[in-house]
Amino acid sequence: MNDNSESSGASISTGVEGLDDILHGGLIPARSYLVEGTPGSGKTTLASQFLLAGTQRGEACMFVTLSESEEELRATASSHGWKLDGLTFVELIPSEESMNPDAHYRMYHPSEVELGETIKKVFAEAERVHPRRVVIDSVSELRLLSGNALRYRRQILALKSYFNRLQASVIFTDDRTDENRDMHLHSLAHGVISMERELPMYGTMRRRLHVAKMRGSSFREGTHDFVIRRGGLIVFPRLVAAEHRTVQERQSVKSGLDTLDTLLGGGVASGTATLILGPAGTGKSTVAAQFAATAAKRGDRATLFVFDESIATYLERCAGLGLDFAPLIESGRINLRQVDPAELSPGEFAHLVRAAADDEHSRVVVIDSLNGYLNAMPSEQYLTLHLHELLSYLGQKDVTTLLTMTQHGIVASDMATPVDASYLADTVLLLRYFEAAGEIRQALSVIKKRTGRHERSVRELRFTANGLTIGDALRNFEGVLTGTPRMTNPGAMSTSAS
Repeated sequence: MNDNSESSGASISTGVEGLDDILHGGLIPARSYLVEGTPGSGKTTLASQFLLAGTQRGEACMFVTLSESEEELRATASSHGWKLDGLTFVELIPSEESMNPDAHYRMYHPSEVELGETIKKVFAEAERVHPRRVVIDSVSELRLLSGNALRYRRQILALKSYFNRLQASVIFTDDRTDENRDMHLHSLAHGVISMERELPMYGTMRRRLHVAKMRGSSFREGTHDFVIRRGGLIVFPRLVAAEHRTVQERQSVKSGLDTLDTLLGGGVASGTATLILGPAGTGKSTVAAQFAATAAKRGDRATLFVFDESIATYLERCAGLGLDFAPLIESGRINLRQVDPAELSPGEFAHLVRAAADDEHSRVVVIDSLNGYLNAMPSEQYLTLHLHELLSYLGQKDVTTLLTMTQHGIVASDMATPVDASYLADTVLLLRYFEAAGEIRQALSVIKKRTGRHERSVRELRFTANGLTIGDALRNFEGVLTGTPRMTNPGAMSTSAS
């Protein structure tokens, strides 16, 4: 949102960049809005950011508080690194300073005066300040003081009409502590933003918001993840890939191994997603790392999101296989990020991936693994929806994505995947264990490629100190993919790998 659009009256910023994006620019000025949510969901923090955005523009702003003192509000603001010196406070709670005639604000307790008198005091302060932005936090106290629904509605309507005449933009907050869902404000407010929080069985608090209504303007529907950190709310708008459609010319992305590229029919196409599927320990992460390292060596940037192991372990394992990431990380060609699914919401993860593509200009993105990603999701259904939008967006940005997924079980007879993501991928690489000559070996095959032809053979995969090696097709075996192969020509078996 730029200053020109705000000064022209088109919209005003909420003070939260992600929320402005959801609202397609911000709020319509001189209107009344409701921000509702249970205690602790972030309503007051959002309201404070709304007022701070106004003071930064030199606007007069007024904070009417019925639940917290100014001292408490300033202490909370200080924890975020804010200063509220530019705000005018109207406290409606008792204070030791309430008897001080030199106080720069007026204090009243709702229980000591009639509701009508309380409203008049707010009007009187507004006449003195002429605010452009107002927050009333929260209307739950007004609801209790009013005594009945009709009086409450009339007083809220009086507040709305008065501030609209002053051309002030107003945010009412409501903590939804009333047992009966109060829809009065929903009908009177120009827009409604609903905030909620959820405590999962394990991990950090998950917070979401959605815009219930916004008269006269469009907005991005659905729920959007957000977090509260030092500095305030950070909102992660739901990713909608259709908003970013572009046409890209496909290029071939090489792995750096001729035999693997041959198996893939020349490599994978840029802007596509490749799923590397197999049981634990078959080399999925190493194959994905091979693509990332090759991309970095040819001058592109690659970002790897690692869910299942520490950065130190990842680097040590790759170095032992001839993939030295250290100089590539130092040069900025590879960005290796460890992700804790218990501390990260799906929306925030999508935001990180999007930043890797847009801000860091990564041409290759690795998500290792989808099992860790799944742990951050509320259900399998939502995983596929999130993943579909994320992969579509990366594809439109011509970013090549590699995803790994661990199948449960060791041999194919008892294999299972936590969620079927194969239909979302353009290419699927399948890794398997098989037994031969008293040894446990690994096999690699391409079972799907939408963007061109590929080999139908099953090849042996080996790991050495010099890196990956892909052997010849296992033509002397049948049933390798089942985990119980049968040797069809024992005398001609080749154990070498090229």
